[in-house]
Amino acid sequence: MKRLIDLVVSFCGLILATPILVPVIFLVWIQDFKSPFYIAKRVGRGEKQFNMVKLRSMIINADSSGVDSTSANDSRITRIGHIIRRFKLDELTQLWNVFLGDMSLVGPRPNVRTETDLYTFSEKLLLTVRPGITDISSIIFSDEGDILADKKDPDLAYNQLIRPWKSRLGLIYIENQSILLDIQLIIVTVIAVISRDSAIIWVSRKLEKLNVDKEIVAISTRKNRLYPYPPPGSNNIVTSR
Repeated sequence: MKRLIDLVVSFCGLILATPILVPVIFLVWIQDFKSPFYIAKRVGRGEKQFNMVKLRSMIINADSSGVDSTSANDSRITRIGHIIRRFKLDELTQLWNVFLGDMSLVGPRPNVRTETDLYTFSEKLLLTVRPGITDISSIIFSDEGDILADKKDPDLAYNQLIRPWKSRLGLIYIENQSILLDIQLIIVTVIAVISRDSAIIWVSRKLEKLNVDKEIVAISTRKNRLYPYPPPGSNNIVTSR
């Protein structure tokens, strides 16, 4: 049933998104006359690598810097790229990956190989399901770029501040996944574009209903400053990346 919903919604979504995507694709292309698409290598279900299609929001060959995590003030982001990231327009092209079966509408966000190689035994469970365009962590950490802004080492900061909670939220989704939860998360993801605060309130209350660990619920409210924490399945905070 989940796959059928993915097929129908991704097909309809691509058609409905065309009026939005076409002018944005043109604006990306006209800025440097290079491909408006960025093919990102990501690790999916079964630890198999696939090509994730994204609208290009950065300069050409931006990944040659060797930095995987992107902060909001990253100099590699283009002018139109900031708009693409602000309104999550680069997620729309990933409907193509959903249609192909590489991804699902809802599921743990896919990561690069250099990050999944660092996964603990517990985190490897994240790679047993199709990655998604959105999930619980996508809503809670939709400001990931802002969190990493001005960090001397964005990749290390990601592993210390975001990964520990993002992975836990991904595992919580897998444990509680259902068609109803998927529908709710899709709706809340749309709401988050308009009112992130409202979306976060819904998610934190949902986690409470699922009897999730209080520390995770507290983090999900995003009222407190993030602090370094070990990833699930480990007692040690990541100190190098």
